[in-house]
Amino acid sequence: MMNRLKPIARSLRLRFLELPLATRLIATRSLQHSLNQVTSSSFSASSTAAPTVSSLSYHHSCNFRFPSIHHRFFFSSKPSSILELVSANDWSQGLELELDKCSPSLTHETVLYILRRLDKNPQKASCFFSWVSEKQWFIPSSSVYSLIVRILANKETMKQFWVTLRMMKEKGFFLDEETYVTISMHFKKEKMDSDCVALNHFYHRMLEENAMQGLVKKVVGVVSASKWGDEVANGLEKLNIQLSDNFVIRVLKELRTQPSKAFEFFHWAGKQFGFEHNTITYNAIARVLARTDSVEEFWNILEEMKSFGHELDIDTYVKISRQFRKSRMVENSVKLYELMMDSSYKPSVQDCVILLKSISECDFPDLNLVFRVAKKYESTGHTLSKAIYDSIHRSLTSLGKFSEAEKIVHTMRNAGYEPDNITYSQLVFGLCKTRRLEEACKVLDEMESCGCIPDIKTWTILIKGHCDAKEVDKALLCFSKMVEKGCDVDADLLDFLVDGFLGQERVEGAYKLLVEVVSTYRISPWQATFKNLIERLLGVGKLENAFDLLRLMKTHNYPPYPEPFVSYISKFGTVEDAAEFLKALSMKKYPSVASYLHVFESFFREGRFYEAKDLLYKCPHHIRQDSKIAELFSSNKSRAATN
Repeated sequence: MMNRLKPIARSLRLRFLELPLATRLIATRSLQHSLNQVTSSSFSASSTAAPTVSSLSYHHSCNFRFPSIHHRFFFSSKPSSILELVSANDWSQGLELELDKCSPSLTHETVLYILRRLDKNPQKASCFFSWVSEKQWFIPSSSVYSLIVRILANKETMKQFWVTLRMMKEKGFFLDEETYVTISMHFKKEKMDSDCVALNHFYHRMLEENAMQGLVKKVVGVVSASKWGDEVANGLEKLNIQLSDNFVIRVLKELRTQPSKAFEFFHWAGKQFGFEHNTITYNAIARVLARTDSVEEFWNILEEMKSFGHELDIDTYVKISRQFRKSRMVENSVKLYELMMDSSYKPSVQDCVILLKSISECDFPDLNLVFRVAKKYESTGHTLSKAIYDSIHRSLTSLGKFSEAEKIVHTMRNAGYEPDNITYSQLVFGLCKTRRLEEACKVLDEMESCGCIPDIKTWTILIKGHCDAKEVDKALLCFSKMVEKGCDVDADLLDFLVDGFLGQERVEGAYKLLVEVVSTYRISPWQATFKNLIERLLGVGKLENAFDLLRLMKTHNYPPYPEPFVSYISKFGTVEDAAEFLKALSMKKYPSVASYLHVFESFFREGRFYEAKDLLYKCPHHIRQDSKIAELFSSNKSRAATN
């Protein structure tokens, strides 16, 4: 009887948690809505002079407008109202009392939304999480715990991080691999070595001690073994699984590389007696299905979620949007953004900027998608920021739509934003892309006349544009002009110049350029620049120049790069070349035994046994007496005799 009542109780609980805010907040929101209508009306009347998208000849976005002046819009919704309450006040008992009044609206998605928006304020996020964790109506989940430990993995909140991580484990939640790797990489980046080691021990000890993990593996094994059908379903029933949100999420994460099987398991779980899917498990399956080969199922599951009154939480949205962008599924990213902007959990301004930037970085940006995103952003009461204008401008310049791009700059000025290095750099990029190099050079002069001094990024775009167009000599003239203007050289610019020379098979010129720039401007080239140039020098037989770069790499504290040298010398070099290479290889007096072995083995593979023997005589005593070296020569002695 109790088991049958569980789903009903859960359903009633969810409905209770989704009740509207307290009357006070509703009245505030209603008043704000009225003010927005008045402001919107006056805004529309005052912006008739602004250029419209229709005037830019884009039929697909003719209803989109760019405001010519700034107005601050406040779009009120239940989660954002609570977030504003938390963000605007110091943590205190009074704030907690106010939050208590909002508790009916603090659904699982809302808690995630608030935590996500507090990710740059880990202390306040910690206070909010501690407060909400003590409430009887709060139902924790692995999603909430994963988010809060990511936020707290910060030097200022390490005490709260470890307390929360242990609490997570005590409550039976699992630190998933993705969260573990993310936090571990952050600790390494911040040189928090002791915390990194402690986290590694915690994670692997948790894997060993977690009894649920064994059953999760069994379920994954059954599901993965064959095509879904009665055999798989019967195999799962024999395991006598006690389904829970946490268990289902664990299985879905293990099946993330097999989205179709995860989809089948999800629906099988939803049909089992005593278990009912909720917002937590729906968000988990949505993350798994957000892939190229299962995107249709992804949109189907979102429709299903909606029919049951569930919404995509903001943390899930951010991760899926990132996955779509990474997989070049830009149109799906835009569609998802539009869906979320119509929900209670609206993406941030930064999310909009990132999405527009990802579209603008395509080789041929889709303007329809650009204006869909901007239009949806504006429709929620926001005005366009400088970053959003820049993203639109970048798409237009990348496509060579310079007349329309100029109109956007004019509109941006009217909105209070002056063009800066970013704006001009995008114009330079677009002009270089369309091989209008002289015009691109003139842009830098125009910048200076407006008081905007070109920085290294602007110069780099111009110089790279010339290199891409095979105009390397003109690129060098731009480089000289840049240096005369007092702009510092960096490794990126040097890499582009070297690539430009190599692209025209001017290998020796690239070598001379690198040596001169490093000597004159005291910069450290990228390791990849060294490696690429060394390979190309050896490709044209310039061994001495390649040796020079190998020695130069050492002075810049890069590890040795022996592979191309060993291959080249064993085929074409002399014994003296091999000895010189071994001498140049190490910072110490002698390189390692392994380095000598590598060279000898390569000589033997090429059938150059006598050269290998001559080289051995030139080696220091401890190398000649080494057991591995002796064994190598002994095993090749008979082969040498036959040759």
